[in-house]
Amino acid sequence: MFELFEHTADLGLRVRANSLEELFKEAAHGLLAMLVANPEAVRPVQEKTIELSAEDVHYLLFDWLSELLYAFEVDKLMFSAFDLRLNDGQLSATCRGEPMNPSRHQMEHEVKAITYHGLKVEQTADGWSAEVIVDI
Repeated sequence: MFELFEHTADLGLRVRANSLEELFKEAAHGLLAMLVANPEAVRPVQEKTIELSAEDVHYLLFDWLSELLYAFEVDKLMFSAFDLRLNDGQLSATCRGEPMNPSRHQMEHEVKAITYHGLKVEQTADGWSAEVIVDI
């Protein structure tokens, strides 16, 4: 589950999930919802593999979302489906989506960057939660 919230000139993303893998997938879905008003229209027809590593789960989430944003900025790729594995600071993900198509995708926000400001990832009694602020 994810929700977006306003944050001065930025936009926030609050995510909750039962597992850390699900948290990363939900955060990716949240980023997609920031980029496009109709994320359900993004078809999983093109594939990209992302491999990352970081010593801290906060940095891994930051790098994950930054990679997804980079794919959008450079190749106009938006991802809607994720096969993701986390293991000891290593992230391996197969991302599926398609290039932005103005005739089908209603663009929402221009996300400029993922920020470290207010970045939180914590294990809770119910699973995991995270907060991320993006610069729009």
